[in-house]
Amino acid sequence: MLPAVLCLLAVVQVLSEAPPAPPQNIHVDNWLLTWTPATEEEDITYTVQYRSFDSRVWADVLACVHISLNSCDVSSTKAFGEHGCVMLRVRAEKGRRLTSTPVKACSRHGDSCTPDFSLTTGPGSLTVHLSTNNSLTLEHGDHAKHRVYHGKEGEPLQSYKDAVASVTLRELQEGRRYCTKVQFIYFDKPVGLASCTQCELIPESKKDFKVIETVVAVVLVVVLLLGVSMAYIFIFQRGKIKRWLRPPCKIPDDFLLKPFPEHHLSTPTSSPTQEHYDVISCISPKESME
Repeated sequence: MLPAVLCLLAVVQVLSEAPPAPPQNIHVDNWLLTWTPATEEEDITYTVQYRSFDSRVWADVLACVHISLNSCDVSSTKAFGEHGCVMLRVRAEKGRRLTSTPVKACSRHGDSCTPDFSLTTGPGSLTVHLSTNNSLTLEHGDHAKHRVYHGKEGEPLQSYKDAVASVTLRELQEGRRYCTKVQFIYFDKPVGLASCTQCELIPESKKDFKVIETVVAVVLVVVLLLGVSMAYIFIFQRGKIKRWLRPPCKIPDDFLLKPFPEHHLSTPTSSPTQEHYDVISCISPKESME
């Protein structure tokens, strides 16, 4: 009995020393940082930290250390960041020794530190519409870009594309949800908070439309091949065509220079039954009157 009790106490002690679960849904709205507790335990506190983008050290936000609330005003951090932008994260604490994994915050709305964007979908594609009308782009031109993270819903957003304007992601799996988040970068360095993740369903293309596209493509290919073949024949095979169309008989070259042969009327021959008459060679007028 005693060993079982000791074992149970050891398990309870181990569980009590386990770090708390990290907070969830951490986002910033007009410099107010809010989050959702991952547990209903009452002895859990939270600490907010910030980091400028030219530093690797995280520092505590003095107004948000070991607080039991689920929100904190972080506007004071603007003075410590380049371009007035910082990265933020929150960790849960249990006592003074046990802390959760810190979770980075995102921004729900675009501002001078976070890009504003919208999404449109098409069969197999997702377009991220970005705006160049922001203070960072206006000040630094093409050196300031957008980093668009993307991936399937439920998977880490590890793939990304850097662009100044809008980006279209192609060859996506139809019928699946894809997610994106966007962050400013300056000379390949992240600046400001990343936007909160947005997800959209990639629609499926209609089969009839695919059939029509296939038929049109085949017809165009056939017409193109026929046109090329006919052009080749008329351009490079004209001599053979002329020889094939030439008549089999040959007209002499001096045909038009020769005189036409004379046609003589032949004296009709008398038939065997024709009567014979004497021919009067001459009759004088005097003899005829006597």
